[in-house]
Amino acid sequence: MGEKKKNIAILGSTGSIGTQALDVIRANSDAFTVEVLTGSSNADLLIKQAIEFNPNAVVIADESKYQYVKDTLQPHDIKVYAGAKAIAEVVEMHSIDLVLTAIVGYAGLESTLAAIKSGKQIALANKETLVVAGELVTALAKEKGVNLYPVDSEHSAIFQCLAGEFHNPIEKIYLTASGGPFRGKDREFLSTVKKEQALKHPNWDMGAKITIDSASLMNKGLEVIEAKWLFGLKAEQIDVIVHPQSIVHSIVQFTDGSMKAQMGLPDMKLPIQYAMGYPDRMKSDFPRFNFINYPQLTFEQADTKTFRNLALAFEAMNKGGNAPCVLNAANEVAVEAFLKDKIGFLQMSDIVEQCLQTVHFISRPSYTDYVETDKETRRVANLKMRNTQ
Repeated sequence: MGEKKKNIAILGSTGSIGTQALDVIRANSDAFTVEVLTGSSNADLLIKQAIEFNPNAVVIADESKYQYVKDTLQPHDIKVYAGAKAIAEVVEMHSIDLVLTAIVGYAGLESTLAAIKSGKQIALANKETLVVAGELVTALAKEKGVNLYPVDSEHSAIFQCLAGEFHNPIEKIYLTASGGPFRGKDREFLSTVKKEQALKHPNWDMGAKITIDSASLMNKGLEVIEAKWLFGLKAEQIDVIVHPQSIVHSIVQFTDGSMKAQMGLPDMKLPIQYAMGYPDRMKSDFPRFNFINYPQLTFEQADTKTFRNLALAFEAMNKGGNAPCVLNAANEVAVEAFLKDKIGFLQMSDIVEQCLQTVHFISRPSYTDYVETDKETRRVANLKMRNTQ
């Protein structure tokens, strides 16, 4: 690293990725400083983080917590703002070098676009941003000369495999999936599973929404769409392979038939650190992989008949336009309903499929179209849900 520290803004600092990013910064305080922290509604954790890292500003999205955060941080000379609009505004601060976008779901889109517009480099942990508006986001990043450094472990793996290969065309990429807690189960089994079972991921420790998405394979579907935009690929160049051990994080195949894979123990801190420190690999004390502990690494085909979400994601990607935006919004509504025990596990796919069939298709959407599509899809999804109960 050079002499100058990188000033980091973490959008979503109280979530799973945000807290791990702060672990990375804590371990590399000579390389990074925290300029901005934003949280959704966990005011106590946001305050605790702010007191430790002393950012220039914090934003709490939940406006009802504003006064509490402001009063508590009063002695610390930290600026306090509230609401989604403030998050989109605070990323424009000149002092910020890199914005880590770790807000979950569609909610991350507006602030990510604002950060790109103001020319900030992006460490992208919010895959929904590219799922919903990939065309818009990548075109804007290109226009502003902004790099999108992927934080998802699979996309980070592809990015790492491409280092030194950016001039070489990709023939194909393989995104690996653990298969989640229900790998090998049939639809009959899935029809009775509860959220408690779905929240037990075999290899990764993540937030509730992404853990459910992993169990339903929707997470892999969203990653497929994200990969298309990040690496400029066609649908037929992207494949998903189930790899239960989660050691090979993804694979790139080049036009000469050679393949590169990135491997390591499942730990999100590594891709977070790689994105924040790029192009330098920074030292870490993360546990090291030992081949002897994993005498077998296995691979199998994804079961898209049982786990229909993956097939629906490919369908939405092939259709293009606002279809991935519909897929994402319907899924967010469905996951929330499943987490509240309102619908069964298999009904999540039903709702997504019905919304893809029902919501008005737009082939070349503008930003306003995406906002309207998201709203319309949520309305339709809630309607379909009431009809299935």
